[in-house]
Amino acid sequence: MTSNADSRRKAGNGPVGVSGPTPSLWLHLLRISSLGSGAGLILCCLLAWIFDGGAGALSAAFAGLIVMVFFGISLLVGHYVGRNNPSGAVGAFVGTYFIKVVGFGAVLFFVGAPEWLNDQWFLVGAVTAVVLWQAAELFGFSKARLQLYNDPDKDGRTHA
Repeated sequence: MTSNADSRRKAGNGPVGVSGPTPSLWLHLLRISSLGSGAGLILCCLLAWIFDGGAGALSAAFAGLIVMVFFGISLLVGHYVGRNNPSGAVGAFVGTYFIKVVGFGAVLFFVGAPEWLNDQWFLVGAVTAVVLWQAAELFGFSKARLQLYNDPDKDGRTHA
């Protein structure tokens, strides 16, 4: 299967070329998800500061940062495992997810909640970070260019 997009064809004022795959999908997703969650978290912390002071803002920030670290670990594992073994990335995700849930659960259970923690703003910060992180990941995946077929050679033939 070949593409009809060729750098010699003209459309408008410039050439139309072939677009290759997204170079580093997982790091790109980590960047846009972190930016999206971070921006929403700043707004959430500002609102928490206005309504409940420093403890509310710190609670929202703490929850959001936990969520961002939790999801960020998966994307980093996907990046490093996916480079060497793309088909093994899903297995690495599952293993990492299990370790993260047990690890974060153990930390929260044994350490407990700090006295300054505001439960409502902690929840709002966590939900804000999760929703914006997932929205940014969906957006990033929707714009990703994943190469499904081999590029044709100069004669127009593809090689398996």
